[in-house]
Amino acid sequence: MRELADGTAAFEFRRPTQEVPLFNFLVSTSMSFLKRGSASQKCFARINSPQTGTPPYASKIEHYAIHRVKGDGRCMFRALALGMAFNDERRLSPIDEQKQADNLRIAVEGALCSNESHRQKYEEALIAITIDESLNQYCRRIRYPDFWGGESELLVLSRLYQQPVIVYIPEHEMRGLRNSWGSGFVPIAEYGLEYTKITKDKAAFKPVRLLYSGGNHYDLLI
Repeated sequence: MRELADGTAAFEFRRPTQEVPLFNFLVSTSMSFLKRGSASQKCFARINSPQTGTPPYASKIEHYAIHRVKGDGRCMFRALALGMAFNDERRLSPIDEQKQADNLRIAVEGALCSNESHRQKYEEALIAITIDESLNQYCRRIRYPDFWGGESELLVLSRLYQQPVIVYIPEHEMRGLRNSWGSGFVPIAEYGLEYTKITKDKAAFKPVRLLYSGGNHYDLLI
């Protein structure tokens, strides 16, 4: 994202293959998220830069069940709260779901808006936020329950809770795929995947899989 923002991103040109239009589509999709809508309605998705290894979209198409999430402005936070509960084999009531979603939003506000030393831990999120608005404007907006979460908030929450998150879009929304009417899902963004690794000090965490569709909504994949 840093490279896309400052114009220094480097892309390798190859002979046309099936993957070339798909790559071009993902670049345009990522940039459209950065430019979409007003400052009060922002959702971001990102792609890996060439230096960070194989992009997630290069993997095979995956298949999951969709758990639909209420579209009230909290959809990203709701989907993440439901996914974390699902991984812990917990079931959330509608009231608890909304409460946990709001708690996640408030946690981001605390990380980015309350203490300068805390926010320095989330430099990449700050870069994403300040592409088209000031941090002060952002901190005013995130106080409202219908704040739309996306790229910046996932960057913070994945680190804050050591929670891996993978964002997908529907296969049928991927222009450039040979089977553009498929029912699978294509990963376009990854956060906190270092927490999926087992170490001597901690167990691995299961990723939460979010579905970003229609240009402005998140559901949960299970």
